[in-house]
Amino acid sequence: MSSKGTETSSFGVSQRENHDSSKFYKTALYDGLRIKKKNIKFTENKIENHYLNNILHKSSEKMEELPDSSVHLMVTSPPYNVGKQYDDNLTLESYLQLLQNVFTEVYRVLVPGGRACINVANLGRKPYIPLHASIIEIMAEIGFLMRGEIIWDKQIGGGTAWGSWKSPSNPVLRDQHEYILIFCKETMSRKNPEDRKSTISKDEFLEYTKSVWKMPPDSAKKVGHPAPFPIDLPYRCIQLYTFENEIILDPFMGAGTTALAALKTSRKYIGYDTKKDYIDLANKRIHAHTAQVEIGF
Repeated sequence: MSSKGTETSSFGVSQRENHDSSKFYKTALYDGLRIKKKNIKFTENKIENHYLNNILHKSSEKMEELPDSSVHLMVTSPPYNVGKQYDDNLTLESYLQLLQNVFTEVYRVLVPGGRACINVANLGRKPYIPLHASIIEIMAEIGFLMRGEIIWDKQIGGGTAWGSWKSPSNPVLRDQHEYILIFCKETMSRKNPEDRKSTISKDEFLEYTKSVWKMPPDSAKKVGHPAPFPIDLPYRCIQLYTFENEIILDPFMGAGTTALAALKTSRKYIGYDTKKDYIDLANKRIHAHTAQVEIGF
């Protein structure tokens, strides 16, 4: 005899397995937000082999090398435009337009149900710039469906409060976190390919579906890039949202961390970057990883 699943109650429930949430999604809260059912054609076009496992030296605002509906996941951390070595010192308006141009192309090249994961930190204090909110608006305007957001707890210890010390005159918050914003194209579900398998373990699935990820940041000095994210960040996204042998895109490849995570999980990658020095750095890291795998480390 099968157990009865839970459903949305007027106060809440403690159990989530086999949960029927249809009552919740029929409430007035979701008026105007309900996803209209339509026939989704799960198209998947081929990318020419010489573009795969490659980083292109150009802007990702035009990715004409990639056919429509050809990429399964995008994982990226856009340059923060705060005066670091890789930034172009754009106005906020120009910077957000750059992101809109790139993510519009990403939407085009993602397969139906393909996911986009964007690591972003908010900026400044005078005033505070909620960059993640601007990106959410841009993605909605393009047509992406938002799946959720993950708080990256960077586990940064030590230090003291900024601004006024032990005084209400001007205490300033110290950021201990960044965001990973999750979106998808056209439909929440991915077609389950018969010839590909999921590689995520039970323990990984239970951990990666939490909305807070605890990971220390990578050392900029060690990696050789001003703002590297840890390989565990794209690794988790890849394991959670793709099948083996699928294609991972990073339109701001930087030090190549997304590429390393793709290779580690038996996926293919394609990247873009406008800085030749960082492409060289990424390729150096990729070649070192490949050499270690070949000799059995």
